Amino acid sequence: MKKILPLLFFMTVNFSAMSQKGFTITEKKEAKEVAIIFNGKLLTAYCYYDSSRKPILFPVNTIDGITVTRQYPFHIIPGERTDHPHHTGIWLNYESVNGLDFWNNSTAIAPEKRSQYGTIRHQKIISKSTANNAASLVVSAVWVRPDEKILLNETTTFNFTANGNDFVIDRISRLTATDTNVIFKDVKDGMLGIRVARELELPSKEKSSFIDDKNNITTVPPSGADVTGMYYGSNGLKGDSLWGTTGKWAMLTGIKEGKNITIGIIDHPANIGYPTYWHARGYGLFAANPLGRKVFSNGKEELNFSLQPHQSVTFRYRIIIHSGNILTREEMDRQADIFGKIK
Repeated sequence: MKKILPLLFFMTVNFSAMSQKGFTITEKKEAKEVAIIFNGKLLTAYCYYDSSRKPILFPVNTIDGITVTRQYPFHIIPGERTDHPHHTGIWLNYESVNGLDFWNNSTAIAPEKRSQYGTIRHQKIISKSTANNAASLVVSAVWVRPDEKILLNETTTFNFTANGNDFVIDRISRLTATDTNVIFKDVKDGMLGIRVARELELPSKEKSSFIDDKNNITTVPPSGADVTGMYYGSNGLKGDSLWGTTGKWAMLTGIKEGKNITIGIIDHPANIGYPTYWHARGYGLFAANPLGRKVFSNGKEELNFSLQPHQSVTFRYRIIIHSGNILTREEMDRQADIFGKIK
């Protein structure tokens, strides 16, 4: 598999942008990256590599420069897991859209199986703007079948803010069906996801095996002392018990490079399936799945959400990347209240 090394981009960023205060946005079309820079430091980049099969934010850093996302498969870090090559940065897609798997698609899929997978392709940068401690990037993409038929048009707005030790990402994605019905089958893998660095995984003394719907098996080995993560939910649950439960927010805490890190994901009351189910795995996958109800509820609920031709749906999420201490439940509740009032 040919590997793209996105870290090379950061050596070619315009140095005048790196010296400016506040936010700057630097586009590198040849590298298929748009860097989001604050006070001369890279916070994240909107990347639309062919190999990722979807646009992503990668890497994702704290205000003080600590990378919270896993680097694999774009860059190899000693001791970092090399499972699930489709878990890259921060992304939004789904496991079953008209029977096609958008979630698990990557260059690791065998050629004879690629007819079962869908791809999200970046189309264009619609707009970008900055204003001191805030920035906005609006992009368009299409969800396509292997035969190039477009199922969904996507318009996504990323609103970035920096406030003290908080790097806040609001993602608002509007999905519009083209000329056909689009069915999001009720399944486990979806929808907004982030794959975190090794240090932020949950400690585990046992190896685990995970089987997807196509019988692919992934084995995850035990963790070491450097693994420090812990999940907390708005519903009062913590650790692995958060998986398969609902809540208006969830957060993952841990220590990396000697600093306390908190990653929070907040659901929006206007979203389908609110409050979302949490597909939060100890090995580093932190995801919100509002459309997969059946597997999480042991069959008590089922959604199978669908769009009629030209019908739209919007998904809104807030992601908080915080360093310096651990965010409290009260702070997460406050952030959720603020975000819930945004239309």
